Amino acid sequence: MPKEFEVWAEKYRPKLIEDFIDQEHVKERIKLFLKEKNLPHLLFAGPPGTGKTTLAFIIARELYGENWKANVLQLNASDERGIDVIRGKVKEFARTKAVGDVPFKLIIMDEADAMTNEAQQALRRMMEDFSSVTRFILCCNYSSKIIEPIQSRCAVFRFRALPEKAQREFIDRIVKGEKLKISEDAINAIITISEGDLRKVANLLQAASAIAKGEITADDVYEAASLAKPKEIEEILNLALKGDVTSFQKARELLQKKILVEGLAGEDLIKEIYRQALKLDLPEDKKIELIEKIGEYEFRISEGGDPLIQLTALLAQISLLAKKK
Repeated sequence: MPKEFEVWAEKYRPKLIEDFIDQEHVKERIKLFLKEKNLPHLLFAGPPGTGKTTLAFIIARELYGENWKANVLQLNASDERGIDVIRGKVKEFARTKAVGDVPFKLIIMDEADAMTNEAQQALRRMMEDFSSVTRFILCCNYSSKIIEPIQSRCAVFRFRALPEKAQREFIDRIVKGEKLKISEDAINAIITISEGDLRKVANLLQAASAIAKGEITADDVYEAASLAKPKEIEEILNLALKGDVTSFQKARELLQKKILVEGLAGEDLIKEIYRQALKLDLPEDKKIELIEKIGEYEFRISEGGDPLIQLTALLAQISLLAKKK
């Protein structure tokens, strides 16, 4: 992700637990640990952009105050995931005492599910040996990739994709802070594209504001995200559904423009085709058949098929579907 697009995501990252958005089922339990100034090893699992790392840093600030950086080691396990890092950097930090009143240090490991099995085995032993002076917070997308001995040593918290209300709250926070003007359609577009990821919300909003001329519109959002506009995909599908050769050729030309001229990715196009297919005025049995075809061609593209050929073939299947009685 380009560095300049990380600014707002960091600027508006909550610093206090009161400002933490949603995830009430997690927040209330964490408050109990902070009240006692003690906590077990923690495992935060869930989709990206839902607040796992943010909450880890909030915990650090709440525990250590101004000295939090001296007592916290953060590692991105996807970059530093080998056994040498665990035996070296992590062990060296874990064995030293904390600065201040709290009797333990904190090690935050992002993307812990990317660690090798050997590194996880070494970490398991370390979590036992240094539990009196160190606590671990492991953040991951898939807890199933963390070995069972580590999971059993942690209090597991499962984060959910953020609902529309929480995303709107975060958008409103940025819009007010940056004094932006944004249309309701643009807000809906951001929510649709981000799929509950607040990091993506901030990045999209910043990118769209940079190219907008005045008020941020839905078109600005789709341009910033390099995604096809829903109306354009709807037009392509409706042309294909007419079932005649002329309409199919027009649909194919519009599709070629999206891929060859605008450089849109086949995976992104077929996702939008799926969204618009659900809204088409078709009998349910034909809609089911269409969704089955979309799934087949999405798989072909993911396996390395040429996006232009596969999506043109999908349009051909849609035209044939329209001809069936």
